[in-house]
Amino acid sequence: MTRVKTGKVTRRRHKKILKATKGYKGLRSKLFGWAKNAHMKAGLNSYIGRKNRKRDMRRLWITRINGACRAEGINYSRFTNGLLKAKVIIDRKHLSDLAINNPEIFKQVVEMAKSQ
Repeated sequence: MTRVKTGKVTRRRHKKILKATKGYKGLRSKLFGWAKNAHMKAGLNSYIGRKNRKRDMRRLWITRINGACRAEGINYSRFTNGLLKAKVIIDRKHLSDLAINNPEIFKQVVEMAKSQ
C-alpha cells in the first residue's frame, strides 16, 4: 500500500478552526486543541441560545400584555380567557405590539375580552 501524507488537509483544517476562534481569550485562539474545544462549545451554546431566545421573547410579550391589562383593570389570565371565549385569535407578539404602540386599539381588545 502507498503512503498517504495529509499535511495539507490537516493544516487547512487547523487554520479553519483557528480562524473561527480568532478573538477568543488566551490559548483558546492560539492552540488547535484548545481552539477546537472552544469552537465546539461555542457552537453548542449558540444552538441553545437560539432556543432560549424564543422562550425569553414569549415571557417578555406576556409581561407586557399583563402590565397593559392591569392598567385596564383585568389580569392576564382573565384577559386570555376572555379572548378565547370571544373567539379572537391574536398571538402574543401582536398583542404586545398593540399594547405598546396602539393603546387605544388594545383598550378595545380588552373591552371585547371583558364583555365575555
